[in-house]
Amino acid sequence: MDEELDLYIEASEESMQSSIEHFKKEASRIRSGKASATMFNGLKVDYYGTLTPINQVANVKALDGRTLVITPWEKTMLPIIEQAIFQANMGVTPQNDGEIIRVVLPVLTEERRINLIKQVAVLVEKAKISIRNARRDVMNEIKQAVKDGFSEDAGKVKEGIVQDLTDKYSAKVDSLMKLKEEDIMTI
Repeated sequence: MDEELDLYIEASEESMQSSIEHFKKEASRIRSGKASATMFNGLKVDYYGTLTPINQVANVKALDGRTLVITPWEKTMLPIIEQAIFQANMGVTPQNDGEIIRVVLPVLTEERRINLIKQVAVLVEKAKISIRNARRDVMNEIKQAVKDGFSEDAGKVKEGIVQDLTDKYSAKVDSLMKLKEEDIMTI
């Protein structure tokens, strides 16, 4: 039974780690003060009737701190990519010159930066909820094992291990939040 609980704890840690990875992925899409190709990671374009991630139909790279250049592999994709960027309502205006699409990011105002931080805070809360859900699930398994005859003291030790994991991953989310907040507030 001890090994079985260790497997539950290991699975919950994997779930907590995936919450961190998901947070990182979602937070990378939130624009900070500088241009980053990851802004378009979630953008999908209509490629011959199939919604396809933009990085599978074009090369996206940062030209400088405020300019992104999108070079499609097929010239016919230029207007489709341009339309997808407009429809994504990302607060940017793509400029199509017939060869590439240039996206110049406007300077962030203080108000916009604060709104972006609020968006990150929502992602932080979702990540913490996911971590707590993983904790709850494994705690229920430990309590059930104690009811089924597992030592109560050993159950308390396992619960302590799970709580330590929860604290560790919650602190990791908080530190990632601080980094993203600093990135957004840097002018």
